[in-house]
Amino acid sequence: MGMGTARGAAGGWLPGERWRRVLFLALASVSFLISLILLFLSAPRLRLPSVVLPYTAAAASAVRRGPDAPPCLAYLLIGARGDGRRLLRLLLAVYHPRNRYVLHLSADAPDDERLSLAAGVVAAAPAVGAFENVAVVGKPTAGTPVGSSGLAGTLRAAAVLLRLHADWDWFLTLNAADYPLVTQDDLIHVLSSVPRDLNFIDHMGDIESKEPEKVQQIIVDAGIYLSGRTNFFRGTQKRPAPEAFKFFTGSPWVILNRRFIEYCILAWENLPRILLMYFHNVIQPQEGYFQSVICNSLDFRNFTVNNDLRFMVRDDSAEAKPLFLSREHYGHMVDSGAPFARPFQENDPLLDQIDSNILKRWSHGTVPGAWCTGRKRWFSDPCSQWGDVNIVRPGPQAVMLQQYVNRTLEEAKSGSNSCRR
Repeated sequence: MGMGTARGAAGGWLPGERWRRVLFLALASVSFLISLILLFLSAPRLRLPSVVLPYTAAAASAVRRGPDAPPCLAYLLIGARGDGRRLLRLLLAVYHPRNRYVLHLSADAPDDERLSLAAGVVAAAPAVGAFENVAVVGKPTAGTPVGSSGLAGTLRAAAVLLRLHADWDWFLTLNAADYPLVTQDDLIHVLSSVPRDLNFIDHMGDIESKEPEKVQQIIVDAGIYLSGRTNFFRGTQKRPAPEAFKFFTGSPWVILNRRFIEYCILAWENLPRILLMYFHNVIQPQEGYFQSVICNSLDFRNFTVNNDLRFMVRDDSAEAKPLFLSREHYGHMVDSGAPFARPFQENDPLLDQIDSNILKRWSHGTVPGAWCTGRKRWFSDPCSQWGDVNIVRPGPQAVMLQQYVNRTLEEAKSGSNSCRR
């Protein structure tokens, strides 16, 4: 990834030109905020190929919503160039007619890959055509890994989900390197007993060792204003830690309730807007924006669970990136009870082992659940036919998941490792 330092006439910030730096940052922040508002008003997406089924018209109306119905999950599946097949496999592993899905391949992926992904979705999962619950972003953001364009893409997807179907309960973000360890029947069953005002978000406020890099460092994401660019530039000067709010950081992978997402997108208070403009120039803003908004909000900070519900393996150093999972991790991974794990390498045999032993996923189809009524044959997908999608049938792994969630909620009550006050 290209990386440089902004200097002099090339956009630089020399000591005698501080007013230019302030003006540049202000204009960049304002343009970033406006772009997000426009994304909410107009969010282009690919139209998936239509599927003609005798029960298409009645399918969506048969899904029960609301507090007395099983929860509805809104997934954002994120990938980069070359991740189209991985996103399709991930979608099939987490698909359920009750849920909502947005698939986002970053701008560096060719349009042919996006079109192939959209066509593959309908071909592999006939229910998608009937329930119309999957959208593929047609005009993606740059998705610079360490810049604010990645955060813009996440907020855009959340806005798309609110605009298309504002009837879901939790917003979940998954990367192409993630994979589920439970079926959607398992997950929906367990989350049915969890208060829907809770947010599962890994966060910490003690960042003294990270302050020079995470807080004081100023960066500019070229993907915000230059088409097809995924590089960023570092400013030559530092900025002090903020005094108007406390800076929090944590995992970029979150499970957030719909009301909090509406708060971030619609922003009936000024806090989300202020932090959005601030995080426009923060390195890896997805590791701090949602954490800082929720922990500085009087309305939401007492509804946090300090856990992202992911299984990961790290070296001895807590700062190290998680290791790629392999078959040697299988037993520990399954016994953890976590609903998701990361990161996996593409086409790793471990994924096939999870499909076979845990998800019971049929070759190139979706994970079978109580909603699937077709017969399983070597030439036929059991989920090509369906019945009542409001019924879930948890399997053996649901017991492990329930224990894991119960432990997590008990830890959250203590508040010892949380932004709760």
